[in-house]
Amino acid sequence: MRWRWRSSWSRMLLGVLLTLLAACASIGLFGADTIGRLDAMLGDMRMRVEAPQLDRRIVIVDIDEKSLNQIGRFPWGRDVQARLVTQLTGHYGVAAVGFDISFPEPDHTSGYGVLESLAKGELAGVPGLRSQLERLKPQMDYDALFAEAMRGQPVVLGYSVSDRQKKGVLPKPAFTVADLGGRTVTAFTASGYEANLARLQQAAQGAGIFTALTDSDGVLRSSTLLQRIGDGYYPSLSLATASVYLKARAIAPVFSAAAGDMSEAEREHGGLDRIAMFTPRGQRSIPVGEALTTTIEFRGKGGPDGGAFRYVSAADVLMGAAPADVLRGAIVLVGTTAAGLNDIRATPVNAEFPGVEVHANLIKSILDGHFKSRPDYALAIEFGQVVLVGLLLGGALALAPPALAVLLAVGALAGALGLNWWLYHSADAVLDSAVVLLLIAALFVANLAWGYFFEVRRGRALVSRFGEYVAPELVAQMADNPGHYNMDGESRELTVLFADVRGFTAISEQMTPQELREYINLYLTAMSEDIRDSHGGTLDKYIGDAVMAFWGAPVAFADHAVRAVSSALLMQQSAARLNQQFQARGWPPLQIGIGLNSGLMHVGDMGSRIRRAYTVMGDAVNLGARLEGITKVYGVGIAVSEFTRAQAPQFAYRELDRVRVKGKTEPVAIFEPRGVLADADPAELALLASWARVLQLMRAQDWDGAETILLELPDDGLRRLYTARLRRYRDTPPGADWDGVTNFETK
Repeated sequence: MRWRWRSSWSRMLLGVLLTLLAACASIGLFGADTIGRLDAMLGDMRMRVEAPQLDRRIVIVDIDEKSLNQIGRFPWGRDVQARLVTQLTGHYGVAAVGFDISFPEPDHTSGYGVLESLAKGELAGVPGLRSQLERLKPQMDYDALFAEAMRGQPVVLGYSVSDRQKKGVLPKPAFTVADLGGRTVTAFTASGYEANLARLQQAAQGAGIFTALTDSDGVLRSSTLLQRIGDGYYPSLSLATASVYLKARAIAPVFSAAAGDMSEAEREHGGLDRIAMFTPRGQRSIPVGEALTTTIEFRGKGGPDGGAFRYVSAADVLMGAAPADVLRGAIVLVGTTAAGLNDIRATPVNAEFPGVEVHANLIKSILDGHFKSRPDYALAIEFGQVVLVGLLLGGALALAPPALAVLLAVGALAGALGLNWWLYHSADAVLDSAVVLLLIAALFVANLAWGYFFEVRRGRALVSRFGEYVAPELVAQMADNPGHYNMDGESRELTVLFADVRGFTAISEQMTPQELREYINLYLTAMSEDIRDSHGGTLDKYIGDAVMAFWGAPVAFADHAVRAVSSALLMQQSAARLNQQFQARGWPPLQIGIGLNSGLMHVGDMGSRIRRAYTVMGDAVNLGARLEGITKVYGVGIAVSEFTRAQAPQFAYRELDRVRVKGKTEPVAIFEPRGVLADADPAELALLASWARVLQLMRAQDWDGAETILLELPDDGLRRLYTARLRRYRDTPPGADWDGVTNFETK
């Protein structure tokens, strides 16, 4: 036991350092986007696993595809909206109606304005026309019909905030700056708005803001309950609709302490604790977070089949065919799920969530008095959990054998997730857990890597090491004469390849973690086989969704460039095959970009005492990485340098450009390999010659000549790029000293 303690002190010290780092992250001494994204992902998963329960108090009247087919395209005339309100309030007896729609413009669809103009002009002499128009005016003034239908009814209109204009009429604010008694309440502030027509707003009982505030990843997770416009604080559509339903007399802020008794931090935010809704049945308290926001508790996947709320077609309501027992006494939200009307939000539970159901979830929380929020004690729990888990698990893993270490790490992960889940359900507390989970993973991996490192140093053979990088047949070749191979650093002429998935961030956001894992595993397996097994390449590393490989080491090949280009072409074929399979499974499409460069590189076993890797470095490697990055600029799948092309003349190439990448002063010509030269037909060769002529004319600043040929070429990404360049160069000529080189200032 004493020996184990003596041999494990370094691991324990590493555990203490990792714990200290995690503790600093948990209290915000430094921020990391990765941690924030992981916390958001965990919170999203936590919400997705909850089964929805139908709430019969709230019904969504859906302007769906059926409604558009029967009533006509949207927006509908206000006469239709008037009938909808009359049906809901009069025939069905709903308790409140909230419109997730705004009405900022007058409705002229009745044609009355045209008739009135004719009566004053061309048809001025028609007897009785003016009197007939006056008689018809009440029926053809659709805004008046809509206003009359709303008057005296529990109807709430929606509107949006804007920094570009002030349009329409705002409702009465919930409270004003003057009502705060000198306090400062932090809120999202807008300088303008797009509200409803005055006659409509005056007829409605209220109005609320439906503008969504998404997180940096475009996902909607929280909502403002009130926003500030000018000196007023105005409620959201959900708060305003709930207020009308509950017949609230007022909405007011509630402060945690008197102004004179507040601490400096409390004074900074006004000491606001919650907002109160004063109803005939008493006061309802609504907790608020920073800037008068609240976390949205999504229930179900959303939509008519989501299971959380009933959906009724607006067409059925207008025709009187909707079930009366569903609507009677309910809160009705009028919105749309029709794809063409663009009211779909990305949420934690569904990337295509109806915007109107966001308000339904918020209203449910208000009615239930049930809000998920981050409590004041959250930071203390997170910090304490990190310190406790870090110190205990760090010491235990340093002493435990491998099997027990796995059990301890899994148990710690389960305990941390279990505590977070229990607090979420029992105390409605939203706590972050990414830091403690990352700490547990880091402690486990660090201990595992430490032991692995020393095991390697004690006896792993050279051939086994190279087996991680190269094909089995090359390992066998090396095993026959191991003295000729080593991992020492040396400079050698090689070809390097970089491959990357296009739009991988967007792909990952559309898939579950399990689907994403299978997606990337299938992709990396196919690419690795094309590199390593088919053409003898050395797999350097995976960098997320990216692949790095090289040819010519540890086994030297005189034709390393030829092998690399062949692999790149094969990889694109494999990607196309995988793309068909992925799309057949309903997965996002797969497209990859590949960059190749040949030149003098430093190759060898590099890294630290803790971890090393057989890799390549140097300017030639950097150029290969830059070429992969700019494939998307030229709309091609592969870009190779002039140095690779010179060493692999067996292929047909289309010249793309001459570029000067970031960090390099000398320009380099870049090309797209199109296939084996011997297999190219005359049409393909003529196309390549035409492209070469276009570039020649462009560099000579003969814009007309270049355009003449360019217009005859197939329409692809490269042609569109050069068409845009031609227009730009015509408008702003590059000058007589232009060297025809495109400069890239970013990586």
